[in-house]
Amino acid sequence: MLKIYADLTKFGIVVFSVLAGLAGYATGFQIEQAFDWKIFLETLLGIYFLSSGSLALNQVQEWKLDQKMPRTAKRPIASGKIKPAAAGILAVGLLVVGSQMLFQLQPVAGWVGLLCVFLYNVAYTMYWKRRWVFAAVPGAIPGALPVTIGYAVANPDIFNSESLYLFLIMFLWQMPHFWILAIRYKDDYAAGGIPTLPVAVGMERTLFHVGLYTFVYVGVALAAPLFVQASWVFVLLTIPFCFKVMQEFYRYYRSNGTERWLAFFMWLNISMLVFIVIPVIDKWNFLFIHSN
Repeated sequence: MLKIYADLTKFGIVVFSVLAGLAGYATGFQIEQAFDWKIFLETLLGIYFLSSGSLALNQVQEWKLDQKMPRTAKRPIASGKIKPAAAGILAVGLLVVGSQMLFQLQPVAGWVGLLCVFLYNVAYTMYWKRRWVFAAVPGAIPGALPVTIGYAVANPDIFNSESLYLFLIMFLWQMPHFWILAIRYKDDYAAGGIPTLPVAVGMERTLFHVGLYTFVYVGVALAAPLFVQASWVFVLLTIPFCFKVMQEFYRYYRSNGTERWLAFFMWLNISMLVFIVIPVIDKWNFLFIHSN
């Protein structure tokens, strides 16, 4: 039963969302504020419940489509391990709990959370994904909002440069992340009738767009000092990871998307976590320095 729950809520993705929310909260937290463990833990739980509910609801919405694709046919609802109605009740319950927690912590965080659910479960799942080749671009907005939710709990001014940097990193990372998978599982998406880039425009143009967004993603990471506090930690961590991401993209591109896809995919994911954690380290490293 626990495995069914983890698969239904896509636990691996939820962990990424919670870590992003943690980075957002730590970056937005003001030094003069009094730290409260209760608020901190409720922030993470709120993001956890909201993300879990949204991802579970997505499977309720798409279980018939999941049955058509080998990669998703074993998901809990598609494989008959849980009824759509039962999964739907669970999903709504998780969404209600998560939303309530975030609204109690900070109304701005609650509204951003609801926007995230609307964009993912309504706009993306029901419209963009089924009709638009570039659905991954606006679809990346809800995927980037967990970091903004975490930031909003600590600092409701979500339109400042710190918050914008965190959002942009998570937003831009998602396009190459998704399109690598779309290339890898091209036949699955074709079987499901989903007009992803490799299905609709071919490999060459897809690799061009993967490269375009990877360059911009790396560019924003290198420009971090324009957005957030940056010190020696920035140079120590950012430049090597940017180099490695570009190196793996070059190898992937040279093979026409047939080799080292997993290496490129993993370095993208690791780099994203590094890039959103750097502002946290730079902001709070004085605590460790002074303690010595």
